[in-house]
Amino acid sequence: MNGLIVGVIAGAFGMAYIVYGKRQTKVVPAVAGVLLCIYPYFTENFVAQMAIGGVLLAAPFVVDF
Repeated sequence: MNGLIVGVIAGAFGMAYIVYGKRQTKVVPAVAGVLLCIYPYFTENFVAQMAIGGVLLAAPFVVDF
């Protein structure tokens, strides 16, 4: 059940990052958004999902291209 909730939240943030990246023509938010939408399918551990999600959510603010 936790994985489903994390997947829905990550997907929502992922879509927002994709739209932002597309409108601002920035690569890092768009790629982070795609990865946020995809990664919950490949991870089963709740702690790993939270850690990967946190890194991907912070990536557009840390990496600036």
